[in-house]
Amino acid sequence: MSTDDPGTPDGDRSPPRPWNRGNPGPGNPPRPPHPPTPPGTGGPTGHPPPAGGRMPAPVSSLRVMMMILGGLQAVLGLALVTNSVAVATEIWGEADASTPCCRTPGEAHSGTVVFVGVLIMAVAAWGILTALKFPTRQPGLRNSAMVYSWTGLPFALAAFQVAPILGVIVLILAILLTVRPNQPECRAWFGG
Repeated sequence: MSTDDPGTPDGDRSPPRPWNRGNPGPGNPPRPPHPPTPPGTGGPTGHPPPAGGRMPAPVSSLRVMMMILGGLQAVLGLALVTNSVAVATEIWGEADASTPCCRTPGEAHSGTVVFVGVLIMAVAAWGILTALKFPTRQPGLRNSAMVYSWTGLPFALAAFQVAPILGVIVLILAILLTVRPNQPECRAWFGG
């Protein structure tokens, strides 16, 4: 009986097969060497690694920051759309006695506020969808992230008008979003 497998006698076992680990020896023919891997590619074929690879930390943090900024923009856009008359009244003022029609300036300009709110929600959707597509590693996504990061700067100014501390947070986030896509890890991830 064998000490490795108590149920099988030593004489009844087949001999172990040699493992081919690239080492030539009896029964193992040598494997041809792989050509050198070009820099910036994922393997010996020269193609980028599959999209399921692990995302580097700078790319992952860029993705999270884009989703946070997009979420803040979406909340602001939704607030503008749902409270358009109140916001327009705050901006354009109340009607006075000399106004000939029945509508107040807030009601007359509420469509403008709704348009701005929808525009802000579209920009937010752009940022969130770009961030969600990062695992595909398409080179255009890095450019989209760089352009989207610049939308955070006017948004920081608007947020500063609402709440100064929120404006400072959004400004720091926008600056980080502007710098992060140019890091070497981000360029390597998107193949640029």
